[in-house]
Amino acid sequence: MKVSGAFSKIRVGVLMGGRSIEREVSFNSGRTICDHLDTQKFEIIPVFQKDNGKLYLLPWHFLHRGKISDFYSRLDTEAKLIKWDDLKKLIDFVYLALHGRYGEDGTVQGILEILNIPYLGAKVFGSALIMDKVAQKIILQTNNILTPKDIIINSSEIKNLTLENVLKKLKINNINLPVVVKPSHEGSSFGVAVIYKEKDLISAIKNAATCTPGITQSVLIEEKIEGIEFVSVCLQKPDKSWFPLAVTQVIIEQGYDFYDYEQKYMPGRATKITPANCEKKDYQNILDTCLKVTELLNFNAISRIDGFLTKSGQVYIIDPNSLTGMSPSSFLFNQAAEVGLSHTQLINYLIDSELKQYGITNINLLEQDKMNKNINSKKRVVVLLGGETNEREISLESGRNICYKLSPYKYEVIPVFVDNNKELYKINNKLLVQNSTREINELKTPEMKINWADLPDICDFVFIGLHGGIGESGSVQGMLEMLNLPYNGSGVLASSLCMDKYKTNQYLKNKGFNVANSLLLDQNTWAENSDQEKFINKLLKDFNYPLIIKPHDDGCSFFVKKIKDIKDLLKNLNLYFKESGKNVVMIEEFIAGIELTCGAFGNDEVIAMPPSKVLASKDILSIEEKFLPGAGENLTPAPLPKDVLDFIRKEIAQAYKALNLKGYARTDCFYQEAKISPTGVQRLVILEVNTLPGMTPATAIFHAAAEVGLKPMEFVDKIVELGFELHAKTVVTKEQDVKQKESNI
Repeated sequence: MKVSGAFSKIRVGVLMGGRSIEREVSFNSGRTICDHLDTQKFEIIPVFQKDNGKLYLLPWHFLHRGKISDFYSRLDTEAKLIKWDDLKKLIDFVYLALHGRYGEDGTVQGILEILNIPYLGAKVFGSALIMDKVAQKIILQTNNILTPKDIIINSSEIKNLTLENVLKKLKINNINLPVVVKPSHEGSSFGVAVIYKEKDLISAIKNAATCTPGITQSVLIEEKIEGIEFVSVCLQKPDKSWFPLAVTQVIIEQGYDFYDYEQKYMPGRATKITPANCEKKDYQNILDTCLKVTELLNFNAISRIDGFLTKSGQVYIIDPNSLTGMSPSSFLFNQAAEVGLSHTQLINYLIDSELKQYGITNINLLEQDKMNKNINSKKRVVVLLGGETNEREISLESGRNICYKLSPYKYEVIPVFVDNNKELYKINNKLLVQNSTREINELKTPEMKINWADLPDICDFVFIGLHGGIGESGSVQGMLEMLNLPYNGSGVLASSLCMDKYKTNQYLKNKGFNVANSLLLDQNTWAENSDQEKFINKLLKDFNYPLIIKPHDDGCSFFVKKIKDIKDLLKNLNLYFKESGKNVVMIEEFIAGIELTCGAFGNDEVIAMPPSKVLASKDILSIEEKFLPGAGENLTPAPLPKDVLDFIRKEIAQAYKALNLKGYARTDCFYQEAKISPTGVQRLVILEVNTLPGMTPATAIFHAAAEVGLKPMEFVDKIVELGFELHAKTVVTKEQDVKQKESNI
């Protein structure tokens, strides 16, 4: 065992991926754990398991990809293949980030027991019991814990199942529609459906039974419980006693029947209220019940219990989980923030508590670090997040991730929320980990409010984590210039120019770059033409179908449509002006070719990073494909010959300089090889330039940075350095002001 002295680093293997259908969620959790493990105390060793069971030491440049398929094919050539037995000499402790089958059912726990490797979470029996929804309910019901009435459709019955038999079982057990159909051994809402009509039952049961390819499993059909849906997380102390964190109330989105995969993992979806909004006695009843469930089901280190509180005050348990999801705004971090624990402190606590139970170490991982002793030497960085645009939920994800990626050893980070009225609120970690800007708006208080003009008093640098609106239009940049504050990214002119896609393209076209042909149409002009078809045919006489329509001043795929013909165009133009809230629409030619996104960074010296190939399932890359774990795909670098990649990077760097961009940016474009290019030679067609690209945990710009040797924290640090470099004169002026004030005193 490597851990012997108080100052030895513990080698923590973070096991992610796996063989279950929850592998994308697992990868997302593993990335978060790696991001927040304290590198002063731990040596982080990411371990990835393929769906075929093979284990690899995951290279760090794959860790921040958006989807496993982004690097899956490269594992055999760029990752080290290992065997389970190799873990004994590589790591001291396993932080299990696996979810679902083979990860939470006692399988991997049994392997680690054989290898004598300490690990986080429920042990073999507890894991197997908790994962089996049928067995766990028997234990709970035997001990007077309320669970929904149910019937079980055994796997052997699925093939010859009839509706008559299902309805008969439901009637015998006094269960009426609607019902919840769910597989017996899955999580993350896979295979779950709420059924209101008898005719839909059989298909829902078969879908649940076969949601894991190649396996037919038993299915539960439960009565649908109405009431307050809650999630309760409990933590274990080193002495094996338990204590609950705050209870979270889940409010699902209107039009949805249950808390599904997209609501769980898409930024800003659903609403989570912590602590739950219920009577004090009911709240205590939830805590007491969840603690009892935790002890009955042999949890270890951590438990997550999902349930319902009915109007009559009864607590029903619907889904205990031994390994909760670890996305940055997950229930675990949300509830930990209520007691003042940051992500890193919570993970430290879990590892420390588990290690002490194994009798391995007496290191107190929650003690103040030496980094906090040097707080006066740190640069104070305000991170602006939120904002007033359609992209505010993505901005929250970006801003939160920036806060976590700014090195705690170099920076004192100050999150500042920008609300819908463009006013500032200095928020704490409790608000930072909220699921949506809606929740932050509801929780912010007047005492948190600060003025824009107060920023120089609380920080040395502003990191703009906003997207669209005032964040990218030059407005915030102008404010910070006036306040003599250094900031990330481009200045007023470049920001305001690139905010307008049409003007940017016209500018680049004038500079000799290839751009998509486009025009603008305003709502008044559109409305005043009685014969709209005749008008649009004349307006677009030089264009061919298909076409693209989109806002000229918005992002994140908002209202972007591919138009196939005149009828489709007329319908979508009317819909656009009615629903988008925009007065102007941009009509653009459709570019055939390979869709790419390419990041670059630098001030005077520019480095264009390898482009990513964007793979969309439909005509337009959706917001889900951009930000939902497991959706969408980016191949970085794009699978193109080296000479083509060099050509693209050169074009991007030249466009970056032509627009006078600074710090960093990301350009969306299409590559056309000679045979499909209208010019007969290869060309790069630029669509739009993002001066403050998304900085969410798995964003494409981090993939590209990794290909040039920069980890996410190093890349964010580089952006800050470039900001200080660009505004060096401002910084000097501020220092001179301070010295002048001191001399006057």
